[in-house]
Amino acid sequence: MRRFGTHGRVLPQKHYVVPRTEEIARFINRIKDGKYIVLFAPRQTGKTTFFRLALDRLVAEDPTYFPIQLNFEVYEDYSASGFYNHLYEMIREELETTFQKRGTVISPELVRFLERTTLTDHVSMLDFFGHLESLLTCEEGEQKIVLLIDEFDGIPRGALRGFLHTLRSIYLNDDPRCPHSVGIVGIKNITQLDYDRSISPFNIQDEFHLANFTLEQVDDLLAQYTEEVGQPFTSEVIEALHKQTAGQPFLVNRLAQILTEELEIPKTETLTIAHFAKAHTRLLRERNTNIDHLRANVRRDPRFGKLLMRIASYERGLLFNSDNDLMNELVTYGVIAEGADSMCEIVNPIYQHRILQIFKPTFNGLENTYFPEDTGVDFIDYLTPTGQLEMEALLNNFQAFIARAGFRILQVPDTPQEYVGQHLLYAYLDHFVRIVGADMFLEVQTGRGRIDLLLLHNLRKYIVETKIWEGPRYYQSGKKQLAAYIKLEGAVEGYYIVFDHRQNPEPRAETEMVDGVTIRSYVIPVMQEKPSEHQQIEPTL
Repeated sequence: MRRFGTHGRVLPQKHYVVPRTEEIARFINRIKDGKYIVLFAPRQTGKTTFFRLALDRLVAEDPTYFPIQLNFEVYEDYSASGFYNHLYEMIREELETTFQKRGTVISPELVRFLERTTLTDHVSMLDFFGHLESLLTCEEGEQKIVLLIDEFDGIPRGALRGFLHTLRSIYLNDDPRCPHSVGIVGIKNITQLDYDRSISPFNIQDEFHLANFTLEQVDDLLAQYTEEVGQPFTSEVIEALHKQTAGQPFLVNRLAQILTEELEIPKTETLTIAHFAKAHTRLLRERNTNIDHLRANVRRDPRFGKLLMRIASYERGLLFNSDNDLMNELVTYGVIAEGADSMCEIVNPIYQHRILQIFKPTFNGLENTYFPEDTGVDFIDYLTPTGQLEMEALLNNFQAFIARAGFRILQVPDTPQEYVGQHLLYAYLDHFVRIVGADMFLEVQTGRGRIDLLLLHNLRKYIVETKIWEGPRYYQSGKKQLAAYIKLEGAVEGYYIVFDHRQNPEPRAETEMVDGVTIRSYVIPVMQEKPSEHQQIEPTL
């Protein structure tokens, strides 16, 4: 039985695979056109799997294409001469492997050529490929070498410019040329790899964008499992899985893996949204290589935290600027993207959830003041005997908690004052759902500005939307957005919390009907400075 793959290359004989038929056809057409193609994308997005599947299909369709697949991952600390020496050994092994796959024998003439050849620099590489093409053509008939280089970022600095100059020189030659086509796979783009910041010597590149899985592709992937095992997914699960991951390949496969292998759900049961909630919660709390990369990347520069919280917290957003180094680096790491409206967006709800967790203080110092002293109240008291969450009372207490805490919220460690309210609400609700055994989703509609938290308990949905005050117009429009979202999710309760950072904020708590939906709204002041003794801000209940 096949499985959902989350470690290394995905193999069709071992794993369920999104076929990407249209994308592979476009890629093959570029190879046939002799393009020198680059694909730079974050780790675990399916780059290597895609390129290798495309090469396999190309060779199956037309044996005149001769593939050579290389990997530069281990060469970063090599000298240029050491790199070229090992490059030759890799190419020779690949030539022998390809001949073996074809069931043919290398001619004595080609063997002698390989035995006499050494690679010492980019010039000797240029000569090598020129002779190789003519020998292969004499032996096998017309042959077009396709060079695929994985983990290109590992190329030594001392070899980079000469290597790219050689490929450019070959590309600009008249046909036939060798290699006929080149595919470069990595994380950073060519300009980022051009360490001396001069004009790239590889300005002939043809960039290929490999998008995340579409909803239809996720449906197809899960259908392969259902066909093989017989266990179906509800349509709600398929849609939720795609929405939470935005089709990011690792996250899609990891959630499916948890659902089908780790929760020990009987194969006779249909996988429902309740099952998905448990899998989703496990993913949000686990350590895996994808999340470890995310954590390391967003902490590479102290300025990333402020930029990401700005994107997440303000509906007006942050205009994407392709000349901004911080934004470009976060794009390289697969953390943000340019939205359809040219604004920055965090790429999926799971990453936004983990980013909030990453930048949330481990201990905010206010946990012991969540509830009034000497009352004996705790989170469990907001769960009714019939298993319903008393969200209004819970959030009324949160508003009162912020007022009780007063200026102490300004002392929460490692948290910009601008975002402290949202950090505290998130920590408060996260603590609550763990105590009562609920699940919490981060439902991001645009990847910025609106943080919609969907709490799921006993198949009942509760939606909490939080924003920063941006004026009366945004405050009122937010209610309509929330009402539409409540209807879309089939929830019965909606709560709207806006943190007000103005100098003279007006606290509010109001319940009203908006487009036929009941919404409980709060405007919660956030202290700007320690008030004088005669200044007090009381909650409005």
